Amino acid sequence: MRRIGLFGGSFDPIHNGHLHLIETARHCLSLDEVILIPAYVSPFKQARHDMASSEDRLAMCQLAVQSLPFCHVDSFELERKEVSYTIYTVQHFQEIYLDAEIVLLVGSDMFLSFPKWYRWKEILQIVSLGVISRETDDLEKLEDQKIKLQKYGKIEVCQTPPFPISSTKIREKCKKHQDYTCYLPEKVVQYIRMHRLYQISAQKGEHSSI
Repeated sequence: MRRIGLFGGSFDPIHNGHLHLIETARHCLSLDEVILIPAYVSPFKQARHDMASSEDRLAMCQLAVQSLPFCHVDSFELERKEVSYTIYTVQHFQEIYLDAEIVLLVGSDMFLSFPKWYRWKEILQIVSLGVISRETDDLEKLEDQKIKLQKYGKIEVCQTPPFPISSTKIREKCKKHQDYTCYLPEKVVQYIRMHRLYQISAQKGEHSSI
């Protein structure tokens, strides 16, 4: 049976840490395919005035995964134009891929707060969880959480060396005119510069989030 990973987030902007996580998940979880899903609005985060538009985030994701032939971008959550509750996303993709095992990819922080997610038990009935450890000392906490939650569904934990960057830090560097190019795929850097994203003097329209 094919295994397909779902990886959601704001990707504002998508960076090399995200791509590293995708590669790690592919190998650790034996995934045949990974679907990248930019969120419209996250139930966990507030919209910011400096957020890139849905169109810009979608375009950056498409550029970033051009080097990953097993990965593609899906605009399902952006097209819904509603708060991006994961339950609706996993239901959607399970209906499309009836012959595959769907694995929802989450980082350490998301997994540790998973019982706060909307209809989280139903999510575990529909898909497996692929947890990617993103810190140097969080594996014990993740394994403890796995023991508590695995009675509700299948959970797998992978560990990868931490990637010390975040979208927040990249946006801050961009605003301060500091170099951030080493953290992003070259085509994403070019897109940010061309469209003048994350600059205080040139913000763009729509509010969106992970």
